[in-house]
Amino acid sequence: MFVTSFGLFLFGLVAAMAGGFLGAAIGGNFAFALTGFSVIFSWGILIGSGSTAGLDYVAFGPFMGPHITFAAGVAAAAYAAKKGYVESGRDVTSPLAGLGKPDVLYVGAVFGVIGYLIQIGLSQVPWLGGQIDSVALAVILSGITARLVFGGGSLMNREKWNNASPFLGKIAPNGTDHWLRYQEKPKQYLSIGLFFGLAAAGVSIALAQYFPESAGVAHTFVFGVSAIIILFLILGADMPVQHHVTIIAGLAAVRFMPILAGSDFTWGGEWDSGMWLTAVGALLIGGLFGAFAAWLGEFSSQLFHQRGTTHWDPPAASIWLSTFVVLTLVSLVS
Repeated sequence: MFVTSFGLFLFGLVAAMAGGFLGAAIGGNFAFALTGFSVIFSWGILIGSGSTAGLDYVAFGPFMGPHITFAAGVAAAAYAAKKGYVESGRDVTSPLAGLGKPDVLYVGAVFGVIGYLIQIGLSQVPWLGGQIDSVALAVILSGITARLVFGGGSLMNREKWNNASPFLGKIAPNGTDHWLRYQEKPKQYLSIGLFFGLAAAGVSIALAQYFPESAGVAHTFVFGVSAIIILFLILGADMPVQHHVTIIAGLAAVRFMPILAGSDFTWGGEWDSGMWLTAVGALLIGGLFGAFAAWLGEFSSQLFHQRGTTHWDPPAASIWLSTFVVLTLVSLVS
């Protein structure tokens, strides 16, 4: 959206500066929950007008894009910890405006711009830009930058890494280093991945079928719902974190459905019982990819989040790589 003219690019850049300041002020996780509300709001615009402007600018752009607001909250928290304003650089929930330290919020503004530039740069890379979720990868690259600058100059805490085996079975959560205690075991995260994945796949297929103009972004709706669930997590409920599951499951289901249905398939056509049986296959594929995304999120957590002094976002790591896997497989079998 922001590469069609220099004026529009500069407009988005200045807006992203404000978005980063906002994300740091209210806290990264609160900002992400608002991303979820923005996605649902944007879907109202999409259904009513057929325009994706709400998704492009409000939900995934300078106002509430995770690579801008959430990532800025991550960076500002890392900076605040380095300065001794807060105890932990991994606390991306606490609103940082309460510190009364404008320099913390200015760091957020800077990282809002950084996230904006990274995402645009990634989206313009030939071939690769169309095979990844550039927003999710921008969150990761912004987080890496913040960790290297404010978190001790290394991607991993050397003491924690030196005490670990390079095998995932040995790189496990302990009493102090973990992401989500109640979904860190395979039987926990795989079940969440499968069943939340099935749910997301079903919604995404239905939206693509009944609103065919939305097929290209159908997987974002349940992602929005999942992001809103983070608000209840912030408020103290042990909610499952699964936005990486729902967006990937929905994407996989919608992208594999035409492959299963055949070359003459179009969204919005009349479906008989046989076509709905084909949709069951797409639903199951979505569930399997949801489980894969859940595993990848926990793997990323154990490898990087638990062995650093700043926040590493396991869902974003899972989303960008899972998207690459899904879209590459789709291109290979199409």
